[in-house]
Amino acid sequence: MITAVGGLALSFDIPLIRSAHGEVWSLLAVRSIATFLVAMTIWSVLRLLLRRPLALIPGPAGLAAGVLYGINSLTFMLAVFNTTTANVVFILAFTSMFAALLSWLFLGERPSNATLATMAAMVCGIALIVHDGLESGNFFGDAMAACSALLLASAITISRKSGADMGFVPLVTAIVPGLAGLLMLPGGTLQIEQPAFILFNGLVMIPLAFWCLATGPRYLSAPEVGMFYLLETVLAPIWVWIVFAEQPSSQTLVGGTILILALLCHSLWQMRSKAKAARLQATCAVAAPTHP
Repeated sequence: MITAVGGLALSFDIPLIRSAHGEVWSLLAVRSIATFLVAMTIWSVLRLLLRRPLALIPGPAGLAAGVLYGINSLTFMLAVFNTTTANVVFILAFTSMFAALLSWLFLGERPSNATLATMAAMVCGIALIVHDGLESGNFFGDAMAACSALLLASAITISRKSGADMGFVPLVTAIVPGLAGLLMLPGGTLQIEQPAFILFNGLVMIPLAFWCLATGPRYLSAPEVGMFYLLETVLAPIWVWIVFAEQPSSQTLVGGTILILALLCHSLWQMRSKAKAARLQATCAVAAPTHP
């Protein structure tokens, strides 16, 4: 549920960026710095309430993941402004596959047969969407989207390996792309027609999305967390359709339906398997002989 909420919140990112009608570096700066300020505020409040130290970046693993998240914010924004929305979200759909390969190679976590089957179904759904809707976009934008997918998968894998609480990591390291955006401002001034949209994105939606998605690897494998990023692949074009009247084709809708059903079936299977394992463990504990 935590990871699903994160994927849902992330699906509003591109529509809110486009609704702000601003220049790329201005939007990057406001979005990132707002996220950083929210993180620091929440961290300070929690420290006061809990009355104990609370790590923003847990050790070298947290620092490595944070660098990857920070660079991802930059590559993602460059992708949004240099290729089509469809290209961005469809290429980002490969985050789960990159995560599966990285965790298999570096963590020795072979994906379960159910996860592999789910990913195969997702590939079919993505193929339908790409075949019908993936337009020929700018190569630089497409390359930035591919970099974002790889960076996210790498950050998820590091989080899974460390097992630490990474909830604040992507929020705090947002200051890096924020400062980069300020340095690159044309004429040194912000150029945003509707700043309320990008402020809402940076203050609410992005902190919620990244905290949930960064927390997910504590409870799920890297490929499973990566699959929830596919919610953005499916839902972002729908929000763009509603807001900007960019209607997806019927084939795109069919492919998106396959993605959602595959993810839903996998989640239900996971919950059922874990519940069955818990019942079996409880039965074994009761049946085990006790010794004085």
